[in-house]
Amino acid sequence: MSKPLMTQVSDAGESRRPSNLFYMTRLRRPLVDRAEGIYLWDQNGKRMIDGSSGAMVVNIGHGNRNVLDAMKRQMDRVTFAYRLHFENEPAEELARRLAAKMPGDLDRIFFVSGGSEAVESAIKLARQWAVATGQESRWKVISRFPSYHGGTAGSLAVTGDLALTETFAPQTRTMPKIPPPTAYRDRDNLSMEQRGLRYADMLEEKILAEGPESVLAFIMEPIGGAATAALVPPDSYFPRIRKICDKYCILLIHDEVMTGAGRTGKYLGGEHWNCRPDIIAMSKGIGSGYAPLGAMAASRRLVGPVLDSGGFQHGYTYAGNPLSCAAGLAVLDEMERLGCIANAAAMGDLLKHELEALAERYPFIANVRGKGLLLGADLVANPETLAPLPPARKANQRLVDLAYERGMIIYSRRIRGDGVEADNFMLAPPLIITAEQVGEMVGVLDDSLAALATELDLPVNG
Repeated sequence: MSKPLMTQVSDAGESRRPSNLFYMTRLRRPLVDRAEGIYLWDQNGKRMIDGSSGAMVVNIGHGNRNVLDAMKRQMDRVTFAYRLHFENEPAEELARRLAAKMPGDLDRIFFVSGGSEAVESAIKLARQWAVATGQESRWKVISRFPSYHGGTAGSLAVTGDLALTETFAPQTRTMPKIPPPTAYRDRDNLSMEQRGLRYADMLEEKILAEGPESVLAFIMEPIGGAATAALVPPDSYFPRIRKICDKYCILLIHDEVMTGAGRTGKYLGGEHWNCRPDIIAMSKGIGSGYAPLGAMAASRRLVGPVLDSGGFQHGYTYAGNPLSCAAGLAVLDEMERLGCIANAAAMGDLLKHELEALAERYPFIANVRGKGLLLGADLVANPETLAPLPPARKANQRLVDLAYERGMIIYSRRIRGDGVEADNFMLAPPLIITAEQVGEMVGVLDDSLAALATELDLPVNG
């Protein structure tokens, strides 16, 4: 006898069947009905501005007909062919075009389904390369705290966020960490260039403390992602990091999962500094939410010894899936046709200027930062000391909720651990956004910040 279907009132306000799904919390959101451009609509007809591109994914916007048509054409031919049985044309062509966009000699591409898998693949390729070249003692992957690199066991080991990692610490081998280059927080007499060098030199100090012969790689986000809300290091940071990695024969891995595919006004975030990583992990924007897709890029120097020593002992069922790769090809075409990268740079400058104006009005916003359409800021109790607001006030979550009520999705995190405590929020709309839509976003955020100030008795200027 089947169980009777019961209804319940969701947090979205409508009567709905109980759900068998579960995610991070008990919070339920409205059922989505459709999406187009930078907007989504729920089944009650309410329109939402996608101010975070989902989770910084939908770079070319929702409902792009050319991408959907390309996927339909591929669906009519073949949707799945296992990589050990067949090669497929979309995967071959997408690999060729992605390789052409990579820096230096990174012309070997390995496809995955998402960002965590891309980071996991990068770590495992690095380790297998070390073993294949007689460097078995190298296994430690240094990363930064805070940082976010994914949710799988390997990517959690290099993630610096206790809220996500400490429960699973007994099951993973936590890797060494160094501080991120949060030079804007420092209160000293050094220039930003000097601070950048000091933060980079922390990598060398950690290498020496761990033993250079044991260190395999250093993984970093060129521009901060979920954990540090679009943190931009001083320009001096990048060449010093590369020099240190070369000095100790350590691989440099760039996590471009969030910053890649045009998000920052360049195809790769590292391009702003002409970076030369050894491995790149990508996802999110390369599939733009139309199909699960990610990629790792490396050089023949790394891939060759691994293949010669018995092959890359790693893989996923959907690696190089023809439907996903067809979507990725169409996304690339649309990025070029729509001028998404140039628009991300231009609209990013406009949005950042507007955010800086809001920070003048609401002094509990500090350090507006980022590049292109990956922008963030901190919520603080004191704009001079950057002391965080008390955790009990849940300021970041309230800001998300207030914006949601007013029809806009933004992204926010609270980071804690190792003396680091901060509330931040991010704005990262689709790269097709117009100046008028930027104004619409700023208006909603302004209203939300005013409501937050009233609710939490925070200061407002003017």
